[in-house]
Amino acid sequence: MIWRAAIFAAAAALLIGADAADAAPWTRGYVVGTYEFAFHYGGRPGFTRAGEVEPGSDCPHGSTVHFSNPEHVKEALMRQKWRRQDDIEKIAVPPGLEKVPGPATTRFSIWGRAISYRGWKKGVETYVNPFAAEDTGQPQVTGRIGEGLNLDGNAQTGFASPDGEKGVDNALYRAWGCDAPWRGRGNATLFLRSNDKMLDGLFTIVVRISGNKDPMNDDNAVVEIGYSPDKIVKDSRNAVAADYSYRLPRTTQYTRLKARIRGGVVDTEQVAEIHIPRISWIYDQTGDAFFRKGKLRLAMMPDGTLSGLMAGYRDWRDLYSQNTFSQSGAEQGVREHEDAIALYYALRRNADGMQDPVTGRFMGISTVYRITAQPAFVVDPDPARPVGIQGLAAEAWRKASFEATAAALIKSTSTRIIQDVPPGTTEAQAPRLERIIQELPGKEYFLKMLDRPHYRWKVDEVGMPLVGMPEDPVPGPPPEKSQRVSANTR
Repeated sequence: MIWRAAIFAAAAALLIGADAADAAPWTRGYVVGTYEFAFHYGGRPGFTRAGEVEPGSDCPHGSTVHFSNPEHVKEALMRQKWRRQDDIEKIAVPPGLEKVPGPATTRFSIWGRAISYRGWKKGVETYVNPFAAEDTGQPQVTGRIGEGLNLDGNAQTGFASPDGEKGVDNALYRAWGCDAPWRGRGNATLFLRSNDKMLDGLFTIVVRISGNKDPMNDDNAVVEIGYSPDKIVKDSRNAVAADYSYRLPRTTQYTRLKARIRGGVVDTEQVAEIHIPRISWIYDQTGDAFFRKGKLRLAMMPDGTLSGLMAGYRDWRDLYSQNTFSQSGAEQGVREHEDAIALYYALRRNADGMQDPVTGRFMGISTVYRITAQPAFVVDPDPARPVGIQGLAAEAWRKASFEATAAALIKSTSTRIIQDVPPGTTEAQAPRLERIIQELPGKEYFLKMLDRPHYRWKVDEVGMPLVGMPEDPVPGPPPEKSQRVSANTR
């Protein structure tokens, strides 16, 4: 990895001529420019073949291909014994597509509604209730090399790092490293999407490192990392511009850690909690990443930049929700060729931390984020003008619906009691499907045959209630009878 290889160069360049007598309080600030899961891609650099990503030594069977063609859709649907074979055939290849203006959109919407209902019986939305569906199988990383840090103190667990360190814990990479949209060498679909949105202002992360000795060798340094309300300033090439100022308020997405620096490499203490912004590509997902038993390793480079890793245990249900419900489980599946049901079981299998004292189950999975950052002036906000985490009022209901859906997932997997899909989302392509297939011959067949969420409010085309809009995202008492509508009239 580039930042690891550059550590020795950094140490040599910055230690030459250093004079301990000149030691004095110092501070260095940075704004994060790339922020992603630390998945170690094992393919050959520069490999290209008809746009493919090479399988590589870590994923010898290649990336996921769920729902990439009609045969894969049929394979998933045939696991439900209650489905009729002729229905499955028509879902996979809907008749009459040649007569609609958007055949691909129509087909994908029908696929999305069908794959959202794959439980042991009809009527169970299985992205909110993933335990109710059969594991469709997630190809997992088989390699022994992984990026990360030793979180459990056991050199016998986990991976070996690219530079030979034993016991590197990164079970999320084991579980999801072969998932198509997260796979690649800096060009994975969801990495590109989240980094692009971060640079466009969705969220900003800053780092401040300070001490009282030589910045390259200080055994009593401090690392601060967290959210900034200031949007990233970009240069003429659309990259992060250096040396601009950013505020670092002590919000719920802020962490301060003690650290030790050797040769420009910053190793922090391991703390019970680390709070930083999530990886996000829409406003719904934004929030606190929340690592348990977390720590950081960062390298201050000779050119003034920063790169490194942050690691800890994350609640795997949070990771599932933030990926699956970013828009909808069906949309992620059809568009990204991933199956959230398979991802759910892969997380459960590979969970390795946060053991529940009652059930004995591991509720956390070791997770590592990789960052690069540009030099910046990181300052404290004016005490007279307190700064919090900024929100988007126009998106408040959608975000509340996202959080309600995540809460429903937590409840369903904890209690094994089937939960309804909260309103305000497009989960299960509802009510989007009803709008999209208006010109499809035989639309009544699909509307009758396919399940859908049933809300207690009239909703618009993106699932937002039109009446009785509650401030509480959890549905309360239903509206008056005159406001209720049946599934056939929505």
